[in-house]
Amino acid sequence: MRVQDKSVIVTGAGQGIGEGIARRLAQEGAQVIVNDIDATLGEKVTAAIRDAGGRASFFRADVTRSADMQALVQAAVDRHGRLDVMVNNAGWTHRNRPALEVSEEEFDRVYAINVKSIYLATIHAVPAFRAGGGGSFINIASTAGVRPRPGLTWYNGSKGAVITTSKSLAAELGPDNIRVNCINPVFNPATGLSAEFAGGPLDDARKAKFLATIPLGRFSTALDVANAALYLASDEAAFVSGVCIEVDGARCV
Repeated sequence: MRVQDKSVIVTGAGQGIGEGIARRLAQEGAQVIVNDIDATLGEKVTAAIRDAGGRASFFRADVTRSADMQALVQAAVDRHGRLDVMVNNAGWTHRNRPALEVSEEEFDRVYAINVKSIYLATIHAVPAFRAGGGGSFINIASTAGVRPRPGLTWYNGSKGAVITTSKSLAAELGPDNIRVNCINPVFNPATGLSAEFAGGPLDDARKAKFLATIPLGRFSTALDVANAALYLASDEAAFVSGVCIEVDGARCV
């Protein structure tokens, strides 16, 4: 078991990539807190993990609210005695459209969920990590943060901010034995945001356009990302910090 007994929070774990990460870490022995703003989805994932023999509990929290994030971290400490790993997976995007057509409300929501959540996680989890002698942040960014496409400008910028912030935090928090890393997934048509990324219903033509940019010839899956998260959460990555693992099939455009 590669993360046996580690105390882990996965935000946005009610579906998609977050669900995949929560399930995979639980399979490898972690005690997982499944976080989502949707209690129905989060409880369903929690039940599935338990049914499979894993250890999980649900905690509803809005990652854009400081009090919620503080309570989420405290829940991990109360339930598990400590916090070892925080996976900041919750994310959002505006619809694929010209930059000038994205509303201020959409912009604010993208940056609140994608960037402010990292700030709040840092503010509240770092004291818990320090109390336990160290810890690990795994921030789910995106290939959009390093190879942006037109139509997703403000989303691209938010993920670029996650990447740069993560690298800076890794340097700042290293003396506390706190590691900070990113995972950059490529487009996954199975996520709840896929139609927004594509700019409309995910028909064969839109899928083909994205697939043509991935040399390995397939889309990423939640399990692909979860396996990368498992490595970063494990002691195998004890000297890995400030990096971004690109789970993108060598995306070239």
